[in-house]
Amino acid sequence: MLMVVGRMFSVSCVVCTSRECSLRRLIPQSQSHSSRRRSFCKLSLYSSNPSPNDAFLSRKLSPSSTLPLFSRTALPFDLSPPPIDHDLLDTVTVEGAKVSEDGIIETFDNDDEALDAVDNGIVVADLSHYGRIRVSGEDRIQFLHNQSTANFECLHEGQGCDTVFVTPTARTIDIAHAWIMKNAITLVVSPVTCGSITEMLRKYIFFDDKVEIQDITKQTCLFVLVGPKCNKVMEDLNLGGLLGQPYGSHKHYSVSGMPITVGRGNVISEEGFSLLMSPAAAGSVWKTLLSQGAVPMGSKAWETLMIIQGRPAPGKELTNEFNVLEAGLWNSVSLNKGCYKGQETISRLVTYDGVKQKLWGIHLSSPAEPGSPITVEGKKVGKLTSYAAGRKQSEHFGLGYIKRQAASKGDTVTVGDNIAGTVVEVPFLARQCPPSKT
Repeated sequence: MLMVVGRMFSVSCVVCTSRECSLRRLIPQSQSHSSRRRSFCKLSLYSSNPSPNDAFLSRKLSPSSTLPLFSRTALPFDLSPPPIDHDLLDTVTVEGAKVSEDGIIETFDNDDEALDAVDNGIVVADLSHYGRIRVSGEDRIQFLHNQSTANFECLHEGQGCDTVFVTPTARTIDIAHAWIMKNAITLVVSPVTCGSITEMLRKYIFFDDKVEIQDITKQTCLFVLVGPKCNKVMEDLNLGGLLGQPYGSHKHYSVSGMPITVGRGNVISEEGFSLLMSPAAAGSVWKTLLSQGAVPMGSKAWETLMIIQGRPAPGKELTNEFNVLEAGLWNSVSLNKGCYKGQETISRLVTYDGVKQKLWGIHLSSPAEPGSPITVEGKKVGKLTSYAAGRKQSEHFGLGYIKRQAASKGDTVTVGDNIAGTVVEVPFLARQCPPSKT
């Protein structure tokens, strides 16, 4: 009987070359490396402490057993699934996807259709190239509480939040989407910052800190669902229990005996859902979501959606040039949790109303280069940080920082030499709630 607890799902438990573990003893050592992997895929999962609601986990699932793709029952533990070979890229290639050399699904040649489905249907995007960091150990809550802007001490298992990693002077590094699990905290970060954030966190672990940092990006897959029909699809997949739950709430489920974590919201919206799973389950989950009417979206359309939604990105809106409050990330910042990295600067900005510029969306009359100056009546008032062409290349949209007193919603600005722009609110930033002046 395989007891799945804590860190059973680690790299060493898959290959079983570095140390003995119960998983290794379950698989004959006379088998080849690849055969042992296949044997592992066939192993059944059990709850370490089955409850009445987890009754289906208390019996062995034979290879011929048939269950719904998604089980209703939440598992009472968190998992870091092992790096098992999977066929997701083969699956999407057959469907017409164009995949980059580093394994990123770039497009399904349906970018306009996918962008339309965000407003009228449901979209599924593979964000497996985004970084996933697992923070474990007894001191993990206090550690992340001190190293980022959110209040982790007020969160409990099954909850989640956004938090921002900043420099000591509150300049932005990246936004992380965090899930509080039983034995660890899982962070989802941008592809370009995963390595640097992992190293930064390890650097701040002191001798007596009981904290471990693991990059589990290659050991997991991540899908996101966006669009008004998400709730209906989740109900049809027996995942309706997450409907109406707060942003970041998540539960563990089983897909054909493989673990999957489903969370409320995603990296661009408090609506929709995120799905974190073993690579072995990714192909089946992908096919099931498409069968429910989800439109696949590639990374190129996803980047366009990020800009249209107003989600700041590292290297563009999140740089050493701008602080976290100028980026408008108020919902990710705790103003009363005590000392943490960047806290002193943030407190001064709030106390003395020191935020001098603000991130806005800009409807443009034609394409524009990021980095172009934004002017009002010939005077420079800001800088364009991102640009995307919308549907059918006839829409032009950008993000840019503008001085607070220079322009606001509905005002006209000039970008670059002679590109007309209209300042607009964007959904991601419109949901942010600055503190009341009273």
